[in-house]
Amino acid sequence: MEHITLLLAIVVVTALVFDFTNGFHDTANAMATTISTGALKPKTAVAMSAVLNLVGAFLSVEVAKTISGGIINEEGIRTEVIFAALVGAILWNLLTWLVGLPSSSSHALFGGLIGAAVMSAGWSAVNGPTIVTKVLIPAIAAPLVAGLAAMLATRLTYKIGANTDTKHTAKGYRVGQIASAGLVSLAHGTNDAQKTMGIITLALVTQGVVAPGSNPPLWVIVAAGVAIALGTYLGGWRIIRTMGKGLTDLQPQQGFAAQTSAATVILASSHLGFSLSTTQSCSGAVMGAGLGRKGGVVRWSTATRMFVAWGLTLPAAGLVGAGAEFLTKQGPWGIAAVAVLLVSGSAVIWSLSRRKPVDHNNVTDDDLDGESEPAGVVTTAIAAVTPPPAGSVAAVADEDLKTTIPSPVPTDPAAPPAPAAAV
Repeated sequence: MEHITLLLAIVVVTALVFDFTNGFHDTANAMATTISTGALKPKTAVAMSAVLNLVGAFLSVEVAKTISGGIINEEGIRTEVIFAALVGAILWNLLTWLVGLPSSSSHALFGGLIGAAVMSAGWSAVNGPTIVTKVLIPAIAAPLVAGLAAMLATRLTYKIGANTDTKHTAKGYRVGQIASAGLVSLAHGTNDAQKTMGIITLALVTQGVVAPGSNPPLWVIVAAGVAIALGTYLGGWRIIRTMGKGLTDLQPQQGFAAQTSAATVILASSHLGFSLSTTQSCSGAVMGAGLGRKGGVVRWSTATRMFVAWGLTLPAAGLVGAGAEFLTKQGPWGIAAVAVLLVSGSAVIWSLSRRKPVDHNNVTDDDLDGESEPAGVVTTAIAAVTPPPAGSVAAVADEDLKTTIPSPVPTDPAAPPAPAAAV
């Protein structure tokens, strides 16, 4: 600790800020389906997720080692490069949070790190094979595997419970959903908290505080775990709303299948040292669960926006990271300018979010912004052929007179005519 300079301290604090944004950005991964199906109240759900994220941070360091010694070459990398990378990742996290898109915090970090490293030392600073095998391939495979597993699991659960009482099975699945949500939170801690550990460890290596290839020090593990837990507790309500309500309408059976599938994929990747996106895994599982229920519909307009955000994350964060590194290379004034840009950009995004706030009180509202998500083709077709409820009485609203005139009913021909209504 005695070797920590002012610049290194700034980088450590910035890394913990990123970890904090990672926490509230990814709360939806574990708790969106649990909240949307009513299995847990919003504040209870995020509190449970925060505790389990903290516990998960202590279970493994494989992903941290991948980041601290695998993505970029440690030799010749300056501490300023890591600072620039974190700036790119934080700003992208905040921007996608503002618009409610569950993009990947992991890929934002990787993009910022790659862009800053290339700007600093050229393409030789990047380990291409590691990026392909442990970042890009998992990024493509994880949502597909989780989605397919969730779709099959959903179909299986509905088939098993076809002849059982729906109310009783729903209660059981809600209990299972709470347990699986806890498992996702634990898995998230084992994967995402370690990314910040790896970044801080990499910064310590650049300053000679620890030797290359070292495991994260204990204080780094504790700090990263606490930061991501605090961010998780605040809850990224905008993204929770998108994943819980915007992608598809989930029943408890689907929520249980989606979360169990996602947790399995995340835990397996953490064991192998693959730094995949928990956001993409959970989003893929939610879409798979939506397709797995007969008559279920995925809102592809929302899904398409998510796919676009996923594709833009690496290059966008990389460009910001490269730009920030260009400034930091200019000397102390450049580092100060980057810090000012980070703070001011974060403040602007926060002020914009206050125009239409989303919190635990309205996160499950069906029409928060006055504009409902367009129904899918299947939903529209079903609605077109569904007969109206029996016993309904037609009514015509007279806007000018503010009265409601009931539809005519059969009368006895011999009866005298009814008196005219006074206007």
